[in-house]
Amino acid sequence: MIDLGLLREQRNRTIELLQKKDPSFNVRLLGDLDQAVCALRSEVESLRHEKNQLAKEARSGITPELRERSVAVGEKLKVKEIELDAVEKQFHDLYLHCPNIPEDGIPVGNKESNKVVKIEGVKPEYNFPVKNHLELGKQLGWFDFEAAARMAGANFALYKGDAVLLMYRLTMLMLRNNMRHGFSPILPPYIVNERSLTVASNFPKFKDQVYELEKDNLYLTPTSEVNLANLYREHIFAADELPVRMTSWTSCFRREAGAYGSTERGLIRIHQFEKVELYTICEPQYSNDELERMLACAEDILKELGLHYRVSLLAGQDCSFASAKTYDIEVWLPGQNAYYEVSSVSNCTDFQARRGLIRYKESSGKPHLVHTLNGSSLALPRLMVALMEVYQQADGSIALPDILKKEALCAL
Repeated sequence: MIDLGLLREQRNRTIELLQKKDPSFNVRLLGDLDQAVCALRSEVESLRHEKNQLAKEARSGITPELRERSVAVGEKLKVKEIELDAVEKQFHDLYLHCPNIPEDGIPVGNKESNKVVKIEGVKPEYNFPVKNHLELGKQLGWFDFEAAARMAGANFALYKGDAVLLMYRLTMLMLRNNMRHGFSPILPPYIVNERSLTVASNFPKFKDQVYELEKDNLYLTPTSEVNLANLYREHIFAADELPVRMTSWTSCFRREAGAYGSTERGLIRIHQFEKVELYTICEPQYSNDELERMLACAEDILKELGLHYRVSLLAGQDCSFASAKTYDIEVWLPGQNAYYEVSSVSNCTDFQARRGLIRYKESSGKPHLVHTLNGSSLALPRLMVALMEVYQQADGSIALPDILKKEALCAL
């Protein structure tokens, strides 16, 4: 959630910034409702005080005039309390739908305004017809999408043989890399509750994208960011305990409502996928440094794998709901003839921390909200697509980089 103090003290500036993020969000109504809540709370408190004063006067004897005043104040108080409850509910619902305020310097617009800030390597060239990962996977016997559809439905994947080993080798490569960058491994539950999804900012706005276990009032995690954002919920750190850097490998589950185009078949967009996540909790003054650190951590994996990629600074409307600043890492997929995102690295500032009451405290003074950051390191299915398509040979085999041939499946 955003800092309401900014909306109260810098209303026009805050409205301008939020419209840069989501022009459809009614931030002016949010400000009006906030003012209405404050005014009604003041009225209610005043009436409660008056009611208490009348009760004190009644101890010396109840007069008709005192009784009449007490009844009138009580009736007015009930009306105002009902009105306050209704306005508070309307305000709270809108407040939870309010996106984070983008940082200054974020490009204005949507995807078309994203700014490429870095390009690593060059597009590979081939002297034979390039195949996509579906064609390669069929020839190699790596996937069985028909079996996955029988088991679960459309847009699920089943990996076989060497594809399974590649998945685990990539995972170990990523975890080893992330630990080298100072991120501690965490293995959380794959199931989360509603409060956890609200703190991570998935709820209420994106509730329709999450798989629900209705009988238990629980949900399959859409990303381990949700789990890591709640590990220190309602916790107060000592300043010298920060930063906390975590990495987690989980399956992720997303309904991804909507139709799929022909370019998003196979592993490009599926309901269940494996992902290694990065998550950092830090003091506010260091969060942009941590964002660059997290980006470098994710980039190192692609460099080790010898893949061509680019880094884009996202425009306001393309940033995620909770993000104030986001970099996307997009890898080149020859079989798709396009760049596809394999990592999104975001600074959520104090947006999640405010929802989850995650704070830190110096040796003296009051607690302050931390900043939180998250990043994919990396999305495994698309990375597998990149490796298959980039390192394909004329005979349909895959000549994987030496780092993956050396990467053992044993302990870190």
